[in-house]
Amino acid sequence: MSELPLDAYYDLTQVGAVAVSPDGERAAFTTTEYDPDGDEQVASLFVAPTDGSRDPHRLTRVSGAGAPTWSPEGDRLAFLAGRDEDSDLRTGRDSEDEDEDEKEADADAEPSAENGDEEPKPQLWLFDLALGGDAQQVTAFEEGVREFDWAPSGDRLVVTARDPTDAESQYLEERREGGPVETERTQHKLDGVGWLDTVTSYLFVVGEDAVHGDTAADAESARKLDDAYGQGAFEGLSGLQPDWGDGGDIAFVSCREENPDSTLVTDVLTVSSEGGDATAITDGELSCNAPTWSPSGDRLAFSAGDDTNWCIPTEARVWDGEDHVSVTGDLDRTLARGSSFEWVDDETFYTLVGDEARTRVLRCDATGADWERSFKAQGEDRAVTGISVGGETAAMGLSHPSEGHDVYALPTEDLSADEEPDSLTRLSTVNPELTEEYEMPDVRRVEFENDGWDISGVLYHPPEYEPGESDPLPLVCAIHGGPVSYDEPVFNFDHAALTTRGYAVFRPNYRGGSSYGRKFCETLHGKWGTVEASDIAAGIEELVDRGWADGDRVFGYGFSYGGIAQGFLVTQYPDLFTAAAPEHGIYDLRSAYGTDDSHTWMKNEYGYPWENPEDIDASSAITDIGNVETPLLVTAGGQDWRCPPSQSEQLYVAAQQAGAECRLVVYEDEHHNIGDPDRAIHRLEELTTWYRRHDPAAEEDADDPHGRDGDDESES
Repeated sequence: MSELPLDAYYDLTQVGAVAVSPDGERAAFTTTEYDPDGDEQVASLFVAPTDGSRDPHRLTRVSGAGAPTWSPEGDRLAFLAGRDEDSDLRTGRDSEDEDEDEKEADADAEPSAENGDEEPKPQLWLFDLALGGDAQQVTAFEEGVREFDWAPSGDRLVVTARDPTDAESQYLEERREGGPVETERTQHKLDGVGWLDTVTSYLFVVGEDAVHGDTAADAESARKLDDAYGQGAFEGLSGLQPDWGDGGDIAFVSCREENPDSTLVTDVLTVSSEGGDATAITDGELSCNAPTWSPSGDRLAFSAGDDTNWCIPTEARVWDGEDHVSVTGDLDRTLARGSSFEWVDDETFYTLVGDEARTRVLRCDATGADWERSFKAQGEDRAVTGISVGGETAAMGLSHPSEGHDVYALPTEDLSADEEPDSLTRLSTVNPELTEEYEMPDVRRVEFENDGWDISGVLYHPPEYEPGESDPLPLVCAIHGGPVSYDEPVFNFDHAALTTRGYAVFRPNYRGGSSYGRKFCETLHGKWGTVEASDIAAGIEELVDRGWADGDRVFGYGFSYGGIAQGFLVTQYPDLFTAAAPEHGIYDLRSAYGTDDSHTWMKNEYGYPWENPEDIDASSAITDIGNVETPLLVTAGGQDWRCPPSQSEQLYVAAQQAGAECRLVVYEDEHHNIGDPDRAIHRLEELTTWYRRHDPAAEEDADDPHGRDGDDESES
């Protein structure tokens, strides 16, 4: 078995948003590729016929294309992108069919000076697929466009854009030139957004001139809906989410509470496209998202979570013009993250729900508060990553550990099939260089009992390995974040990189996660470092007892809450791991307060640090750091404001002083993510080297990139 080269990450293509045309005949989708020369992500936009009769056609190769949305007639396709002009970025590292003259032209092209050295702001663009040609620019807002939707007539659009006052514009310019941060906001920063300011985002209606390409709309030419503005602690990430209904009203979300920076309340409101006062549909007691009108505009579906307890499952609710009711309240399962509402008619819609560590398609009756699980043909080892419905066609992203992550389509009537229907058509194959040239992992679900609870996990392993018959494998326990989340079988480069190096990868679905109901989730609420650590340890011990994993060769990593859980595990179970990697975590809740962007989450779960110090300290791994013996590779993002890098520094220094062998890696320009491809590759190099370095069965590596010579040197 050949190892998957880590720099093959540059060949990875990841499918993003999927959107079906109104007649159901075409599907648009985005992909993210990686440019090794620019060390950046490259987003592209494709269109494919849903009958699979032709390969997908790439409409744009410019960096940053996203949010593809069809016009009501299906003849135009709008999207967001930060670009000056279309550029020709290839797929992967090799492009043998690219014309040499084009390569030379790209090399000689002068960079745009329109914005100096500043990256262009995202604006709204659209392709006229009937006429052909390049995309036309629809907007030119000073601060860019964040989101949009078409008018039912197709002759206008509504966009969300920041609208700074003169004083705010001056402040933004001073900040760009290196001026100080000045704020009086409680929510003063957001991970991935930066330091926050007081600029308000509004809805603007873009007129026919801009839609038809005569001019690009801005804050002066578009109609500003003065009462349709954004507020809230996380509005900088979630936006206003406008949806324009057939009746002429635009639905959106916003927080209208007295202290919007100190609450997670988000209400659904409606406003006339002509302007005027906005009307609230919800009453300040829910955290709402994704309002979506039914075809006639008579009903409005939206997601609704509890504003203080994220363990209560997020529901699908429907407003009928007078009141809103829960459609999925008795399901005791949370809507999947990023779920949309795909109306089939005025009485029925599809959405996605997390159900026993599976993302399932749910068919909902909007009139009777009823639902049923759909697309049973999904199977046990395939994840649904998104769904879109148009006409009589559904398109979806499907992710399989060995087959890849691609776009599929089928008639909506076949979503009810118990077996995989012949009509399920694969529209894309975006990773043949990986899935056909290297052995992707096999996968199986693992179930075990702990503390009287049935717990599950997902195990990836080399395809030639036979659990219970082959010799035990070295095990990597990879812990999901959240913690309100879950793991299911998916196509993942990291998993393949590890299984082709002879590891099994175990992803436990511990208590505190979602998809198993409120009670399962609430066992961890306000009690970090308890049941999740116990479940993860029990899962590892179960695999060792079965003879599937080698108990002397157990390694670990976890990102975000996965890193937090890793901190608890190495302090509570010092002999469990051979080596571990807590990544981008929080290890001291008290000092995290106010330095991260999550003070409201902290208050909701634990109260204020000065009011509940005992429980907060009990939920901080740093208080037990004297127990640690496991060699730790600690990583952080220098601009991570969800789990600040100071947390990783505390863990690193404290564990080192407690006598553990430690290594600290900080990616100075990274947020709470794994972003640039060079960084993603370096992370995998660090992990695999750390495991190999501490593996009792590994041969000594004279070329250790960590600069070690055996075990003779002191800690780094």
